[in-house]
Amino acid sequence: MKRIIIALVLLCSLFASPVKAQSQCGIENKAFKAGEFLAYDLYFNWQFVWVKVGAASMSTVMSTFNGMPCYRTNLITKGNDKLDGVFVMRDTLTSYCTVSDLSPLYYRKGACEGKRYYVDELWYTYPGDGFSKVKMHRINHRGEHNWQEKEYQECIYDMMSIFLRARNFDASKMKKGDIVPMPITDAKHRSDSWLVYQGKEKYKVEGSKEKFRCLVFSFMEREDGKENELIRFFVTDDDNHMPVRLDMHLSFGSAKVYLRSYQGVRNKLDSKL
Repeated sequence: MKRIIIALVLLCSLFASPVKAQSQCGIENKAFKAGEFLAYDLYFNWQFVWVKVGAASMSTVMSTFNGMPCYRTNLITKGNDKLDGVFVMRDTLTSYCTVSDLSPLYYRKGACEGKRYYVDELWYTYPGDGFSKVKMHRINHRGEHNWQEKEYQECIYDMMSIFLRARNFDASKMKKGDIVPMPITDAKHRSDSWLVYQGKEKYKVEGSKEKFRCLVFSFMEREDGKENELIRFFVTDDDNHMPVRLDMHLSFGSAKVYLRSYQGVRNKLDSKL
C-alpha cells in the first residue's frame, strides 16, 4: 500500500513554538489552489481481469499551523467489499505545507492495512540553508510508541509534500530520461528514490470522453542494490499537472488508479484534447 500512497502519491502539530520554513526547501506553487478536489478509482489485476477494488480522494483547503497560513492536503484511500475479503485498506494521510513555498511543516499517516494499524507523524524545522530537521513519531501495530529526531544536510520530504512539490516542476525543458531526485522519509527511514521523465503520451480517461495530453514519469527506488520501477504515472501537460492515471507494479500483481472526477482546479486545462 506504500506504493499506492506514494503514487497518489505519485494526503496539527501540538507544539507551541512557531516554525520558520526556509525557501531553499520550498518551491513556488502555480499548480493548485485551496478548494481542489480529485477523486479516483482503484483497480487490481486478478487472473488477467481488471477489477475495481476501491476509491481514493485528495482535497486541499486553507488552514493554519502554529499561526502560519498553510495548505492542508488530505488523501483518503478505501477498499471496497471485494478487496476487504482479501486485504483491508483504510488509509488517511494529512500534510501541512506553507502557502508561500510549499515547505513541509507536519505530516501524519494513519493506516489500517490488512490486520495492522499504525501511525506515522513528522514535524519539520529548518536550522539552516538547505538543512532539514525532522522529529518523528511512530505508533506501531502493537501500540508501541517510538520517537526520534534526525537532521539531514539536504531538503527532505514525505509522501504528500513531495507530491505537491512535484506538481510544480517545470517540464518544458525536460528531455526523455532526465532524472529528478525525490528524497522522502517516514517515521522509520529515508528512501533512496527518484523520478525519470518518460516523455509525453495521450490518455483517454476511463469511462469518459475526456482526453488529455500527458507527461509521463516513472517513480524509481533502489533497494538491496537493485533499481525498480514502482509506479508509472500520467499528469496533465499544463500548469495544473493533475494526475489522471497511475500504473503500479506490486509484489502480488498490478494495480491502476484512474481519475474519476475533479473540481476546483487552479488553471485552464490546456492539455485537454
